[in-house]
Amino acid sequence: AFQENEIKLLTAEIERLKNFGCLGVSPSLEGLRDENAKLKYRLNFLQKSLQEERSKAARSMININSCLQEIFGAAIQAAYPDLENPPLVVTPSQQPKFGDYQCNSAMGITQILLKTKEQKVSPREIAEKITKNIPANECIEKVEIAGPGFINVHLRKDFVSKQLSSLLMNGVQPPAVGKRKKVVVDFSSPNIAKEMHVGHLRSTIIGESMCRLFEFAGYDVLRLNHLGDWGTQFGMLIAHLQDKFPDYLTVSPPIGDLQAFYKESKRRFDTEEEFKKRAYQCVVLLQSKNPDFIKAWELICDVSRREFQKIYNCLDITLIERGESFYHEMMKDVVKEFEDKGFVQVDDGRKIVFVPGFPVPLTIMKSDGGYTYDTSDLAALKHRLCEEKADILIYVVDSGQSVHLQTVFAAGQMIGWYDPKVTRVAHAAFGVVLGEDKKKFKTRSGDTVRLIDLLEEGLKRAMDKLKDKERDKVVLTAEELKAAQTSVAFGCIKYADLSHNRLNDYVFSFDKMLDDRGNTAAYLLYAFTRIRAIARLANIDEQMLRKAAREEVLILDHEKEWKLGKCILRFPEILQKILEDLLLHTLCDYLYELATTFTEFYDNCYCVEKDRQSGQIVKVNMWRLLLCEATATVMAKGFDILGIKPVQRM
Repeated sequence: AFQENEIKLLTAEIERLKNFGCLGVSPSLEGLRDENAKLKYRLNFLQKSLQEERSKAARSMININSCLQEIFGAAIQAAYPDLENPPLVVTPSQQPKFGDYQCNSAMGITQILLKTKEQKVSPREIAEKITKNIPANECIEKVEIAGPGFINVHLRKDFVSKQLSSLLMNGVQPPAVGKRKKVVVDFSSPNIAKEMHVGHLRSTIIGESMCRLFEFAGYDVLRLNHLGDWGTQFGMLIAHLQDKFPDYLTVSPPIGDLQAFYKESKRRFDTEEEFKKRAYQCVVLLQSKNPDFIKAWELICDVSRREFQKIYNCLDITLIERGESFYHEMMKDVVKEFEDKGFVQVDDGRKIVFVPGFPVPLTIMKSDGGYTYDTSDLAALKHRLCEEKADILIYVVDSGQSVHLQTVFAAGQMIGWYDPKVTRVAHAAFGVVLGEDKKKFKTRSGDTVRLIDLLEEGLKRAMDKLKDKERDKVVLTAEELKAAQTSVAFGCIKYADLSHNRLNDYVFSFDKMLDDRGNTAAYLLYAFTRIRAIARLANIDEQMLRKAAREEVLILDHEKEWKLGKCILRFPEILQKILEDLLLHTLCDYLYELATTFTEFYDNCYCVEKDRQSGQIVKVNMWRLLLCEATATVMAKGFDILGIKPVQRM
């Protein structure tokens, strides 16, 4: 609307300038020509931009809930123009007898009228007034008032059918989310010289899925791996490297087990006083950028990177590395900025910053002049806000860091780096992974579970499961079996995490996650391959489905067809909700609901009819095959957002 208005104004201005030029009134005709050219350029740009937006909006999947909110928002505004910010509550109906959606705003408006205007009006009376003011629209068939004032909404079948046809022709398109924004996601973030363990699993999986969702929605996403690659621990590692591999500058040291190497250096640091002194000297030389010590540091980092990458390859994770060392040179300026603005206090030689509302201060410089994690996190926050120009900044970090991160965010706000009304800075916190004994997930010996061991165990268990089902004997080729193993193993590990509310702890159980019954990846992957096989077994190829999508009207007369069609079209609502609350288990719940709704449809509605004696296909109900295709298309996109790779045969 804004662009259309500006186009009208610019067109009028160009006409005005033309008239001036013709009348010869202007003292500077050349100046007018330049102005005219600029306006025409701006007009052309706006017209092209508006055309692109309209084209994108036409392809976008309609969020039916948002459409209904707009309709009822307009109705409430017309019915009660004096009410400021009236409650707008539209939700899918839980039972078919109550329609397809419900507007439950009448009860809230009753309370507001009573409090602000001392008017006692029944919710039912308000609901009647709202329904009388519903504007003309293409999606509502009828509304009914039920009980004390619930407005039951019945959708038009031709509207739902049209949206399903659009989905089949255009593919799964993201919901319209407005202006393209820059999103920075900080996730995974292991420490150099330490192996990734089960504690890194949640951040890595959740962060990857969030990035995929924002990318699908059309945002510009920067995926950052905030590695722990700087600090005092590198002093002892370098000192140990010098002793164990004195020729490390010319011959690459064969460090096979970096975890063991770390433990050895830590033992020496704790027990050998001379080694400890030398380790501190190594830190000083590293921080002063001595070339030999930088080379040693890089060697150690490279060994870790190779190990991390093995895990990222298995889980199909994409990250850009920006460890603590990236922000090291910025820390001095951060400390100075806090000092210049009068926020720094000195406590026993330390420079600290108190943030209103938080009892524990941030330590931005130690008494020996060194920097801390607080300084590093503040420098990272500033760079992401001021240099990367992030509109949305998400930290996928465990709940234990909540107070620290909230203090850092509040400090950034206090010093003026961002306004929370303009820029969204969020901590996507998550609970810990528990063993089946409901305690922190550990090995039998009490050690932290290595992530690489967990993934290898997943592969073994997935293959055992497939062989138990005898998929290796007659169903799958060796190549298909391998693809199914990888899909099930890593898909189940990811889904088990993502299907739980990330704010809660969850119990890690291979037996539960590999069960092909209930809300598991194993069940959904199997359901997906079955749906994909329906058209194939009916000898209907992709080209025939595309032609049918253009020509066929999707009939939704059977109650199970109608239920499935509506369920498919809720996908944009689900994504919009997750973009707001960052809770990915909602998508998992939706995919499970979609799969079970499809099963109901398939059990009650013949897609392909066969002769009972010969088994020959006698009739293909193409509109039902199109419903199968729409279901599979949405499931495939859901899997993609969750980072799960389905297979055609399982």
